[in-house]
Formats: sequence, structure tokens, C-alpha cells
Amino acid sequence: MPHPKRKISKSRRDKRRTHYKAEASAMVVCQTTGTVHMPHRAYTVDGNLYYKGKMIVEKTVN
Repeated sequence: MPHPKRKISKSRRDKRRTHYKAEASAMVVCQTTGTVHMPHRAYTVDGNLYYKGKMIVEKTVN
């Protein structure tokens, strides 16, 4: 397996890694509930589970 001939300095290594950045995830507003959530994901509002603006699981009260 090949090995580097010389040590790569920290500044040279970090210059190469400048393009790797964290990006903010996309968020959408629900038309039914008005909450902000990630698209294509189920989300909860007041204990109820919603997906695509429709209630999937309703919170039960004991």
C-alpha cells in the first residue's frame, strides 16, 4: 500500500477540506397545521402524528 513521502501540513490539509460544509436542512410549512417540519417526514403536533397534512395517529387520553 502506498505511503506519502512527506508529511502533509495542516494548512494544506485544511485547504482541501474547505468545501465540506454543513448545510441547513430544508424546511416546509404544513398547510393544515401551520407547523414547520422537514419535507417527506412524519411530524407531531400536540401529540398527534401527521404526514402530508393528514393525521396518521391520534393521541389517546387515559
